[in-house]
Parts: sequence; structure tokens; C-alpha cells
Amino acid sequence: MPLPKLAVPEYSCTLPVTELEVTYRPFLVKEEKLLYLAMESGDEKEMINSVKKIIKDCTNVKKVDDLPIFEIEYLFLRIRAKAVGEVSEFKLTCPDDNETKVDYSLDLEEVNVVVPDGHTKKIKIDDKIGVVMKYPSLVQFVNQNLKEEEASLDDLFDLAAQCVDKVFDEEEIYDSFTKKEALEFLEGMSSEQFAKVQEFFETIPKLTHTITVTNPKTKKESEIVLEGLAAFFA
Repeated sequence: MPLPKLAVPEYSCTLPVTELEVTYRPFLVKEEKLLYLAMESGDEKEMINSVKKIIKDCTNVKKVDDLPIFEIEYLFLRIRAKAVGEVSEFKLTCPDDNETKVDYSLDLEEVNVVVPDGHTKKIKIDDKIGVVMKYPSLVQFVNQNLKEEEASLDDLFDLAAQCVDKVFDEEEIYDSFTKKEALEFLEGMSSEQFAKVQEFFETIPKLTHTITVTNPKTKKESEIVLEGLAAFFA
């Protein structure tokens, strides 16, 4: 006789930038095992496939590749919080003396994606030419959260080239080009022009939360900013 199946609750949320309505459920043990095995392998393709499978299995999202990196982080945090507990316990170091540690309980449901003031995907390179950027997606999520290697300069240029969605001038919009052509376009910019592209990445929306702690020794209040998915896994 087969064993009974356990009921798995479902939840819903609205993704913070694309405003997509998503239903989701907690990780199951088999899915966490899949992710850990992929991480242990160190194989990027395997990690990408496992993340894609987990999001597809745990949510109603069909086009995982279309989600920006910060919304993948947001979803993963929600899914994991429902699986292991919505309150995460931290031991934080007080910034004022960089020594005293305090305990802190954080409700992960309060963590959100923050969009900096002035952030835009449309960038004017000069008086005639501009670019429309798109956000880093699944591959960048894996590189940022699951791999241990530091990004090289070539990696950063490669990322920028992948994120060029459209180029436009006074007469035409260019939306059909290769990554090689995008790289050549970026490399042909002046330092001042490329700084505008860098600003897009520097102000990209982020999964972040600011915590206020009081040092029990000095009685001084300080702010600690937790940023990126890994920061919320105590």
C-alpha cells in the first residue's frame, strides 16, 4: 500500500519590479538536495539547470530566463523562508567598534528589492546615440550566488555586452546584433561614456535590508545593510 502524500501549502507574491503575480511553495528536501549537489559539482551548467528546475517546480513562473537577477533572489528567499522558517537569527558585529557581537532576529518577509533613485535602463551615450539595457538574469544569479570565483574584467565586459538590449540613434533602433558586436560597441566608447553604462549596474535594483543595532557596550546605534541573497542565510 502506498504511503500518503504530505500536503504542501501554496503562497503568492508580486515580484517587485516586473509586478508579475507569482504563486509558490516551499522547497522540498529533494529540491534542496538537487541544488546542493549542483553546487558541490562546481559545474555552471548543472547549477543553472538546477535553479531553473527548482523555480519551475516551486512556482508558476514559466519563463525563468526572463526574470532579472534580483527577482530570482527575491523568489528564492521567499521559497526558502517558507521551507525553513520566516525568522532568521543573526549574530552581527557592531560597526562602531567592529568587535562587539549582538543577536538579531529578522523576519525575512520584510526583506524587499530596493530601486535606487534615478535608476534607468535607457542611457544616452552622446547627443545622437543611446542604449537600452536589460537586467542580468539566471546565469548571473548563479555566478553571483553559487560560484566562488571572483569576476574578472573580461567577465564584467561580457556581462555588459549580454545586457545591451537595444541601441538607438536619431533614425533607427538596433535590436538585432551579436554579443561580439555589442562588445565592440562598448569597447569603442570613451571612459566617460562607458561610465554611464557602469552606473546602470551600480544602481541596479538589489535585494537589501537595513538593520539598526545598538552596541550594548557603547550604547551607540549603527546601521548594517544586508545585501544579496547570501546575506540573509545565517
